Amino acid sequence: MTAFLVWYACVALITMVRGEMFTSLAAMQTALWAEREIATTINDYVQEEEARLAKLKQLASDMADHSTTVLQNPEKYLGNPVNAYLLIKGFTIDWDRDVTGEINSLKPDLEERIQHLRESLPSYEDLNGAVVALLRLQDTYKLDTDRIAGGDLQGTPSVSLTAEDCFTIGRLAYSIRDYYHTSLWMQTSLNQDAREINKTAQRSDILDYLSYSNMMEGNLNYALTLTEELLTLAPDNTRAQNNKRYYQKMLNDRAAEARKLATQRGETGEDTAKQEEEVVKHERQLDEYRNSEEFATYEKLCRGETTHVYKHRHQLVCRYHTNNMNPLLILSPMRMEEIYLDPYLIFFHQALTDNEMEVIKDLATPRLGRATVHNAKTGKLETATYRISKSAWLKDEDDLVIQRVNRRIEASTGLDMATAEDLQIANYGLGGHYEPHFDFARKEEKHAFKSLGTGNRIATWLTYMSDVEAGGATVFPYIGVKIFPEKGGAAFWYNLYKSGEGIYNTRHAACPVLVGAKWVSNKWIHERGQEFRRRCGLHPDD
Repeated sequence: MTAFLVWYACVALITMVRGEMFTSLAAMQTALWAEREIATTINDYVQEEEARLAKLKQLASDMADHSTTVLQNPEKYLGNPVNAYLLIKGFTIDWDRDVTGEINSLKPDLEERIQHLRESLPSYEDLNGAVVALLRLQDTYKLDTDRIAGGDLQGTPSVSLTAEDCFTIGRLAYSIRDYYHTSLWMQTSLNQDAREINKTAQRSDILDYLSYSNMMEGNLNYALTLTEELLTLAPDNTRAQNNKRYYQKMLNDRAAEARKLATQRGETGEDTAKQEEEVVKHERQLDEYRNSEEFATYEKLCRGETTHVYKHRHQLVCRYHTNNMNPLLILSPMRMEEIYLDPYLIFFHQALTDNEMEVIKDLATPRLGRATVHNAKTGKLETATYRISKSAWLKDEDDLVIQRVNRRIEASTGLDMATAEDLQIANYGLGGHYEPHFDFARKEEKHAFKSLGTGNRIATWLTYMSDVEAGGATVFPYIGVKIFPEKGGAAFWYNLYKSGEGIYNTRHAACPVLVGAKWVSNKWIHERGQEFRRRCGLHPDD
């Protein structure tokens, strides 16, 4: 700016004396000074542009290197939830901080083109979803926060997180009033900050969130300690000053109440405080689970733990299955393994070929949309937080492979596919899951499948079209069964007794995918058309 003012003054002077400059050599020297200032100004501008272009060139190089590396095996890279989180964070928070200013300096047409391309990049909604998914994985698989940040994902090597990366997770947890996870991740952010030479986060900001979340969790003493440390860093922080007075008052009130209770019960104030903290903790846990016993069993099964002892395991068999010499299965019988007898749950190994699965994935990928569930009251399809995946539907006429797969399912089950739903393909992304649910409609769900006009879902055929490195099991909490994905394998079970009553022990769930990508295909088979293929029984529970 200074160089510009000098140049402008020189130009003004030249303009004023332009007509008389030839009369004096001294006056003509002014032109030389102006010339030098012009050169300096141009050089300054060139240096600024070179610095800007160098930054843009480095930015483009970093993006090209990153995308080239990841695209060599995108499923493996993005199948790691930490990588996926960092990728989304890079295109949202980091982009707005580091890239937006550089993009705005481009020519309007280039800026417009990049902004158009940015519509294909993740949004802040995706960032929130990624953090929630990461927290879900942490809870389900009991992952230690410090180990995640250190690059250990249940034994799977991962990238390390900076203090700022952890701070972002904690801040987004705070935004949804999840103070439990806020405390965990802010504490880890504080730990990472202590290790960092080049700081990535403001320690005062971390302390601010960490102290408040601990207060909300009932840890008043620690909240006060953190607030006092915050005040040493920022003595003029008004909020911290007010919080300190508030926490001290709460502690004094709690101590007075504890002394009162101790006098009444003959206990020490310390023991009473501990009891009160346990009550707060218990109430929080009850709030977290809609059905604590079932959800606890579900999560144990997801982790591969044994929850039930099956007395009839010795009766289970494996055999080649031709379904009474069905022509399609005579030369190529199905490899069948019994998983459970009541309800009857079986698994077909190598039910689909690699080529068939690749064709199905290729057909489904451009059609994938957010998976939906049936609203029990309206019967309409809608999205839900307890089912996170994307799905597509494929018909017989879409490809000969779909026809062949549907015929094989019919031959293996003996059930008519004419009234079955189209083949549903599901792809589970970061932390993708489907919490415990029934495939069939219960009596109170009168409108669930009314629009189809084919009755209730009599049976389910579930094919796994990928191996999953960690997590992603299908579990049955009521009977303690867990099936981990096996590429090409298919699980099959009846949802209804022969009387048409629902088999409630078929309640099942898709566990969150911890590491890897999960592809499945579902075939839901309905009652209509099965009258002579699966006849009614003489007893309600046949």
